[in-house]
Amino acid sequence: MGGGMAANLVKAGHQVAAFDLSEAALAKAEANGCTLAGTAAEAAGEADAVVTMLPAGKHVRDVYETSVIGKAPTSAILIDCSTIDVATAREESEKAAAAGYAMVDAPVSGGIAAADGGTLTFMVGGSDEAFEAARPILEKMGKAVIHAGGPGAGQAAKICNNMLLGASMIATCETFVLARKLGLDPQTFFDIASKASGQCWSMTTYCPVPGVGPQTPADRDYEGGFAAALMLKDLRLAMEAAQSVDSYTPMGAHAEELYTRFAEALGGGTKDFSGIIKMIDDSWTPR
Repeated sequence: MGGGMAANLVKAGHQVAAFDLSEAALAKAEANGCTLAGTAAEAAGEADAVVTMLPAGKHVRDVYETSVIGKAPTSAILIDCSTIDVATAREESEKAAAAGYAMVDAPVSGGIAAADGGTLTFMVGGSDEAFEAARPILEKMGKAVIHAGGPGAGQAAKICNNMLLGASMIATCETFVLARKLGLDPQTFFDIASKASGQCWSMTTYCPVPGVGPQTPADRDYEGGFAAALMLKDLRLAMEAAQSVDSYTPMGAHAEELYTRFAEALGGGTKDFSGIIKMIDDSWTPR
């Protein structure tokens, strides 16, 4: 994700100092016009904006507390685009503010293709002032930059969105399997449902059935796209958040249960999350 984002900042005329633990990611960044930094602290050292994309809250905490806060100029806007728990996002924002920085949490929607194409949607949490400072940078990487509220609000929006996406994808998969077993042609059912009250993004834009609708990871044996392991991560974050505010989320909980089975017990973690249709009915496997 970060590789495509960095490339689009370069295309927009920014000088980008890049750091990653992956040699392959660094090579891609250099090929796309970034200057390579030896450490995260070096990358942040003279930045006007620091943009991070990291796997989990513990990584965000470590990077910001050891390599960003106190290393980047206090005039730099700090933008974390990782998807992490709300509590950590708020804690790091508070620590940044105490050290004199403006910071936003700005998780994304759209996946690798949107990151490469500069068409991400950013859900941004932070003060009005921090949002306005971050917006010109985010607009170079996305098609929509939306202020969700105060610190942590971007993360809240992201996990709620992905809980809805995970549950709706499972329902979409179940529906296509049932339709086929009832004798309906998949393309015919798509043509009907995509124009009826059952239509949703998981069907019309990201159909889990090979050869039906726009081209999706289903047409590549569920390779690429948004990995099931990442969907599971987001569903677990949603369930943790729901528990923290005593919110009843039975569909979200069941989606987490099913993706746990698909990603971990059945080894589907590296497949696109729409590949869960193969757990429901493996007859959709491309020949």
